[in-house]
Amino acid sequence: MAQSYPTKPVRLIIGYVPGGAADFTARLIAQRLQMPQQLAQPVIVESRPGAGSTLAIHRVATSPPDGYTLLLISEGGLVQSARGAKLPYDFERDLSPISFIAVGPQGLVVHPTLPARNVKELIALARRHPGKLSFGSSGNGSAQHLAGELFNLTAQTRILHVPFKGGAQSAVAVASGEIEMAFATIPSALPFISSNRLRLLAITLPQRASFLRDTPTLNEAGLAGYEYSAWYGVMAPAATPPEIIARLNEAIGKVVNTADMKELLNKGGLDPQTNTPREFAAFVKNQLEKSRKLIKLAGISAD
Repeated sequence: MAQSYPTKPVRLIIGYVPGGAADFTARLIAQRLQMPQQLAQPVIVESRPGAGSTLAIHRVATSPPDGYTLLLISEGGLVQSARGAKLPYDFERDLSPISFIAVGPQGLVVHPTLPARNVKELIALARRHPGKLSFGSSGNGSAQHLAGELFNLTAQTRILHVPFKGGAQSAVAVASGEIEMAFATIPSALPFISSNRLRLLAITLPQRASFLRDTPTLNEAGLAGYEYSAWYGVMAPAATPPEIIARLNEAIGKVVNTADMKELLNKGGLDPQTNTPREFAAFVKNQLEKSRKLIKLAGISAD
């Protein structure tokens, strides 16, 4: 079965609007997976945004388990399940992990006119004016929302959450002065950072990123223990034959772990990282549990 697969185009579904980090990552992977030395079939990226990416997840979870409908999953895709929301699927039961792709930071970005040149000044400003500052995210219960709530909990601030339809829109809102700050994915924020329309204060990884050596981590900036990573992987419907899962895992590993892909992912604010389906499944289980704990602490409802 693995030798004959695939014999027709493969769809890679993402749960976010075009222009964001998920779209960027999906298109990089799709372009290389369809090459003759890999799958040798078109890999079509299909965007199904909405409801915290649950529409995309449901689409894949209910598709035939034949390897022709795949899901680009991110940390945000786990949040609705972690919230205990009523969903038409069971994340752990209805999906099969294939491989990790990449990991990267979210960036704490502020409007250049905000009188805060670093994280300590931002915290002091937020404490002086509780409820007056706002942070944007890609939606209620999204990964960016959780990153902001973790900041509030760690820094003992009350910065209000403003949800948008996607990470790109959230970054635009900060750049235009509509809101003061956001926890943005690096790909969606980079154009605004480069043009000085956003100020990058810190990143959410526990260590500095190789492609952002001059940017401190929130941990370094005074929020001890703060960590919230952006990551991406690929999943398939449950009951997809193990031979096809193995074939896809091998192909993804080959395209991700190349010098040119590393360079491209680094430019987009990500580091390539692949693993086995079993390792990816264990990682997802751990991430679900961490999200459940954070959601409970932040008081985010399942509605």
